[in-house]
Amino acid sequence: MKTLILGILFVMSLNASIYDINLTDIDGDEFTFSKYKGKVILVVNVASKCAFTPQYEELENLYKKYKDQGLVILGFPSNEFADQEPARNGEIKDFCLLNYGVSFPMFAKIKVNGDDAHPLYKFLKKEQGGFMWIDAIKWNFTKFLINRDGEVIDRYAPQTSPLSIESDIKDIL
Repeated sequence: MKTLILGILFVMSLNASIYDINLTDIDGDEFTFSKYKGKVILVVNVASKCAFTPQYEELENLYKKYKDQGLVILGFPSNEFADQEPARNGEIKDFCLLNYGVSFPMFAKIKVNGDDAHPLYKFLKKEQGGFMWIDAIKWNFTKFLINRDGEVIDRYAPQTSPLSIESDIKDIL
């Protein structure tokens, strides 16, 4: 409830930036997005039972390859698409670690669409709309690339392989 109220206040603020958004990690710890200020960020809504779930491997490879240069990948589980993330946060964390060796930050399960979408996703969709002016997230593994100044510079479709955007990441590192 606290996160929802703060999110509503954020959306109402005209001078708000991505760094003002509150987050809850997969272990339940709360902080603001400012923790990642100065980093190149790839935000991805993820799910464990999706045809795109194997992208975790490519995401982890990118993270390991570029984290020392300032890349951070943030995984946000969502169960909005065909019940493909029914697990609880602890189970999601275990699945990602055991099956894909995920070491990049993972967050508590959220909503990415609708009135109760997490404020981060409201912000991301406002900054980088979708195909044909439809801003809604269409499926799991939609990706948003954010530069070191907190600007959302691109949005990638779920079927876009993380490795295929490596050059875009390198260009802003």
